[in-house]
Amino acid sequence: MATAIQWVRSLIFMIVIYAWMLILGVLFAPYALLTKRGALHACKTYARTTMWLASWMVGIRCEVRGAVPVDEVVIGAKHQSFLDIIMIFDAIPHGKFIMKRELLWTPVIGMYARRLGCIPVDRGKRGAAVAKMVKDVAKEFTEPGQLVIYPQGTRVAPGVRKPYKIGTAVLYEGLGFPCVPVATNAGVFWPRTGVLRKPGLAIVDFLGPIESGVGRDAFLARLENAIETRSDALMKEVGFDPDGVH
Repeated sequence: MATAIQWVRSLIFMIVIYAWMLILGVLFAPYALLTKRGALHACKTYARTTMWLASWMVGIRCEVRGAVPVDEVVIGAKHQSFLDIIMIFDAIPHGKFIMKRELLWTPVIGMYARRLGCIPVDRGKRGAAVAKMVKDVAKEFTEPGQLVIYPQGTRVAPGVRKPYKIGTAVLYEGLGFPCVPVATNAGVFWPRTGVLRKPGLAIVDFLGPIESGVGRDAFLARLENAIETRSDALMKEVGFDPDGVH
């Protein structure tokens, strides 16, 4: 019975946040088209109100830990759900995301992603996509910001292991910025698929930066070890055993 009630609450929550996305996107559109500051303000407003709605509609509390970067850095983040995106975006001053090209054609999201300076990637072209990504990022960084990339390239369910791809290392080398790893347990409560949202404490944790100049293989090893070790610890903290997933 309790699960059924939570499912209904989750369904209502999902309807509300996507309707709110549309309403907010339309209301802020003139401001966003005039200035990137308007787009940033709209997206920050959406992130904060979504987290507030999550807290009282489905019982998900959000907590950010660690030193949030404010300078130009590459952020290599664990990606488990939509929730970790909005938590990271709300925390950093000016986030720009590496994102799937298909999202550019999504209503509301596409326009705001362009205005924020997000970098679309064609994931089907692999090597060519990485080369174009580096070129596009270099062009976009005429304006300061924090570049967020998901080293595994997609959302990964809690406890599931997927390889870390070379794109993050290529960006790290090409830009010459430090890389800040980010761990999360958000997928325990807000899964990558399905409707049910579970109450609990969702955390994103900004970890110690990896300084610029580390070799590619060593960098990827350090990044993966930092993110996976800390993400596992955050999941265990809230009672989820990542080692028990097969």
